[in-house]
Amino acid sequence: MAVAVTVTVPEGWEPGAFKARVDQVLHRFAAEEAGQLTAIDSSLGPVADAVETAVADGKRLRAAFCYWGWRAAGQPDSDALVRAAASMELVHAAAVVHDDLIDDSPLRHGRPTAHLALREAVRDHPQPASAARSLAMLAGDLLMSMAGQLFVTSGLPAAYLGRARPLWAALARELIAGECLEILHTGSAAPDTTISLKVVRYKTAKYTVEQPLLIGALLGGAGERLRAGCSAYGLPLGEAFQLRDDLLGLFGDPALTGKDGSDDVRGHRPTALLAETWRLAGEEDRERLRTLLAAGAGTDKDTGTDTADTGTGTGTADADADAVRDVMRRLKAPDRIEAMITARVEEALHALDELDLPGPAAAALNRLAHSAAVRRS
Repeated sequence: MAVAVTVTVPEGWEPGAFKARVDQVLHRFAAEEAGQLTAIDSSLGPVADAVETAVADGKRLRAAFCYWGWRAAGQPDSDALVRAAASMELVHAAAVVHDDLIDDSPLRHGRPTAHLALREAVRDHPQPASAARSLAMLAGDLLMSMAGQLFVTSGLPAAYLGRARPLWAALARELIAGECLEILHTGSAAPDTTISLKVVRYKTAKYTVEQPLLIGALLGGAGERLRAGCSAYGLPLGEAFQLRDDLLGLFGDPALTGKDGSDDVRGHRPTALLAETWRLAGEEDRERLRTLLAAGAGTDKDTGTDTADTGTGTGTADADADAVRDVMRRLKAPDRIEAMITARVEEALHALDELDLPGPAAAALNRLAHSAAVRRS
């Protein structure tokens, strides 16, 4: 089911050129941080490499939402604002490193995830798997610290930065809350759509769209009406983004997503896709799902012998994921998620229409709605 979204190219804005500006800021900043790290001791080179790799790729949607929040507030283009917006991508990089570690994901952008890539650096450690995971955790912590550093040194006036600082605390708190909720509900015996959607909202939706947009708007001096409109647009669109991600996780092309297609099944994660499948299923299908999800789960992560760490059991995990996909298709659960995505994009675009924004900002946010919700990777 396709999402009906009118796409208008915003005057004076080329997404590829904007992405290049953000990439330049991030790559330079990460290289500087990596250099300072290795200056302490050359053995820190693999951790420095992990930090640079974490920011090497990305759509830069979060930076774009921050930028257009600023422009929506009536502010002009600004290199300092682009630096502040790029800090949103460092938050994302930190979240990705931690998320991959928590989920034991083997691939990101088609490359080994940080906790696997760092194995070589600790090959002589008595517990290399555990040591590599610890290094990845610390690399993620450093990336989050770098996000705050880039934001406050962006070049924007201190008075502007002060407007957005309270939201930084909320962003971190709510992102961690969402990650914790996912962990607490992973492996649930009866997946629940309401709980899954709460995880979607706090783990991804808010820090992907709403909060970057609000931070940009606050930096630009937005009033109460614009701030409310940013939330009314950003929350449903952020949820649509993650719901699309859930569909791509199981039904997307791994060559395009750069992720392992069996991850969500192996991890028995509380996605809305799984919850809707469970809701639609009869007892026979539920028993089938219980068996498949139990078989797909890895062994004790602390021993370093789980399927994601060793690469064993991949064929079994793929077969289990295929069987789960068959159940989902038969029950038309993917269609339910597509309907949720469509409804949320329509809600976001309606909120956008109500705001009466400057033309370039309205057009850009219209286009970004399409980019976030209708994609293949």
